[in-house]
Amino acid sequence: MELNPTELGPVINRLKRAQGQLAAVTRMLEEGRDCKDVVTQLAAVSKALDKAGFAIIATGLEQCITQQDASMNTKDLEKLFLSLA
Repeated sequence: MELNPTELGPVINRLKRAQGQLAAVTRMLEEGRDCKDVVTQLAAVSKALDKAGFAIIATGLEQCITQQDASMNTKDLEKLFLSLA
């Protein structure tokens, strides 16, 4: 199953924001910032990545249902979903 980039615009934007947040976490560590602040930002990055992953899986599921894509079956989608757990 190929993903349509135009349908994933919000996911791409979310990943770009997460990339910036991760760079900020690295910078914070290099600067010796407070542990609480670092972990808070790291948690935000993790949540953004999780949401992006679930959005990608949801898009794939929708494509499988509407287009009857034979390249992905229910077990494949379940495996992808659980890989984010």
